[in-house]
Amino acid sequence: MPALRVMRVALHAMFYVLLVIGCVGGGVTSWVLGAALGATYAFGGFFARPESTRRDAVLWLAAVTVLWVALAAESPGAGYVAFPLYFLYLHLLPPRWSLPSVALLTGVVIAAQATTSGGLTAAKVIGPCAGAAVAVLTAYGYAGLYRESRRRQALIDDLVRTRDELAESQREAGRLAERARLAREIHDTLAQGLSSIVLLARSAESALPAGADSAAERVREIGATAGENLTEARRFVAALTPPSLQDATLPEALRRVTAGCGPVPRVAFQVDGEPYPLPVETEVALLRLTQEALANVQRHARAERAAVTLAYLDDQVTLDVFDDGVGFAPDAPEAAAGTAGASGGPRFGLHGMRERIAELGGTLTIESAPGEGTAVAAAIPLHGPSVPASAVDSAPVQAPVRAPVQDPVQAPTAAAPTPAGPAGPPTPVRPHPVERAS
Repeated sequence: MPALRVMRVALHAMFYVLLVIGCVGGGVTSWVLGAALGATYAFGGFFARPESTRRDAVLWLAAVTVLWVALAAESPGAGYVAFPLYFLYLHLLPPRWSLPSVALLTGVVIAAQATTSGGLTAAKVIGPCAGAAVAVLTAYGYAGLYRESRRRQALIDDLVRTRDELAESQREAGRLAERARLAREIHDTLAQGLSSIVLLARSAESALPAGADSAAERVREIGATAGENLTEARRFVAALTPPSLQDATLPEALRRVTAGCGPVPRVAFQVDGEPYPLPVETEVALLRLTQEALANVQRHARAERAAVTLAYLDDQVTLDVFDDGVGFAPDAPEAAAGTAGASGGPRFGLHGMRERIAELGGTLTIESAPGEGTAVAAAIPLHGPSVPASAVDSAPVQAPVRAPVQDPVQAPTAAAPTPAGPAGPPTPVRPHPVERAS
């Protein structure tokens, strides 16, 4: 720290200036003792090794003190060198030793001044005592500034570390969001298109007249190639799915999240209704919503209990997170903007929750009041029932179909009717959903 370094250099310079002034007017003995004191002080003040122990420092301070006492006895003017020595004692010794040592040094200065012309006077007593008092107060002020600078440095380090962690979390959130976007794009475009090609190839093969072996072989090759690429698309979607949902259903993933919150608050998890497969983006949104809501409970709510309820309804899925914490005022301007939590800390997650649920056509409701806990409720509508993952591979195909014109993820597509032939009457065919990769 530059300021502390400047103070240290100034203290050393003051020592040598007072030493030279104290030796002026003295005899040869004074200069010899002054040179020995200056060399000893320089050895400890400038050339001491970092690995030196407190015992080495005390021995060096004792040697400096002995030489200074001898010099003060020979040249009373050198007694004022005690002023920088005060700081050494206060810095190197604990308070129970440093303060008595300062008092003894002051006594030596007073005794040396008593040998000068005029004898002992009030000024010769008050001067050294005032100097000792100033040194003690300055040393304690210096120590206070040093502790404050250390605290400030620790705070700065903590802020830098928090900034780096926040930047890393934002990068991770961006990476996960991009993974989810890519999974959704692959799911809604390539995978659904390949699924339709597979269905069309199978229905075309079943509609071919007898004897068209060459055409049937080509159609089978088309279906096999599209099926292989559909499998690859499924793998891409599975690889881009959040790790929590790769090897577990949504209820299992939420149960893991609630179980990992620790003993305080105690979090209970409940599933209402019969679970059924959901689109990947819906499961990801509900998982992230639960993680963010429970993180806010732990950071801000000071709650003892919390509850997470996942409900499967006929036309929608809902998620409720409740806690019995301190609550906050949702209608406050900062809360409405999603910038403040119950404890006054940042709550940018509320805005992210609303955006994530709104992208899926759902609604997010936050009910809270100071001292009455907080309830977060999300509802996401479902546009149609999910289809088992084996629908494409196991469904019989006996008639050609048109390419789907509705949303292939949410609504089934019926086959176009054709005249009855050897393959039998037309059969409705559903495209393969790739929400949950097999």
